[in-house]
Amino acid sequence: VSLQELMQSKFGANSTAITEFILLGLVDTPGLQPVVFVVFLFAYLVTVGGNLSILAAILVEPKLHTPMYFFLGNLSVLDVGCITVTVPSMLARLLSHKRTVPYRACLTQLFFFHLLVGVDCFLLTAMAYDRFLAICRPLTYSTQMSQTVQRILVVVSWALAFTNALTHTVAIATLNFCGPNVINHFYCDLPQLFQLSCSSTQLNELLLFAVGFIMAGTPLALIITSYAHVAAAVLRIRSAEGRKKAFSTCGSHLTVVAIFYGSGIFNYMRLGTAKHSDKDKGVGVFNTVINPMLNPIIYSLRNLDVQGALWRVLRGRQSLA
Repeated sequence: VSLQELMQSKFGANSTAITEFILLGLVDTPGLQPVVFVVFLFAYLVTVGGNLSILAAILVEPKLHTPMYFFLGNLSVLDVGCITVTVPSMLARLLSHKRTVPYRACLTQLFFFHLLVGVDCFLLTAMAYDRFLAICRPLTYSTQMSQTVQRILVVVSWALAFTNALTHTVAIATLNFCGPNVINHFYCDLPQLFQLSCSSTQLNELLLFAVGFIMAGTPLALIITSYAHVAAAVLRIRSAEGRKKAFSTCGSHLTVVAIFYGSGIFNYMRLGTAKHSDKDKGVGVFNTVINPMLNPIIYSLRNLDVQGALWRVLRGRQSLA
């Protein structure tokens, strides 16, 4: 008898409201849990170290005090936050061998995860707008992307993402959970909680699609529109070197956008399925671990200014030691 079946028999449909959930984690085999712990601890340290290094490089290198790197610095902070919301709690459960998570802690994790991912959506859009202005409107770029505009874009991103995260958290708090309470995942998220609700989730799912269209569909449409204009402008550049330079500055951002939206769409647009499989865990790993870990690598590998600044930061650390 599986753990899930045991929990289903223990918490019948007529049981009182549950106060905690059981997160099954990534693997059922006890022998593999130490391997998962080591791999995810390493991934966490690499992600936090990589993103903080990018942030330090942007702060210390005057060449990188531009709108594009201002947004990239904000993205690095978000990536650290996103992986910190999910991975440390998972590592703590692996160490303690306790799979339970209190109801309120589950909703808190859900709120912060959607807050940070939401800001990510809008920041990636702001970065695409920045590239559009830099390449298509170079003469008015400095006025249209002033420090005030940059700050407004970041503040608006946080405000919209906060509203989105609060909406989903309040909506899920209205649902009844009377059992089972087993989540086949390593963190709390909407699709898995919808499956466990005793009450109808139809309105919640409609809300997720509607708000998702605003939160993800609109930014994605703006990004595609921006890059359509950018591509047309770049193709008009006569020198091959000029075209290469323009495309290289956009290539890193487009790679991050493709990974971010690809995994996000797969995760949230499959709510009609009867049962979520282990594929959801894989997508969850992508959303919470791989994306934040890849971002500093993608942006630093293709950018000599960032690489130079990173070396100076590392040399500075060594000389201070």
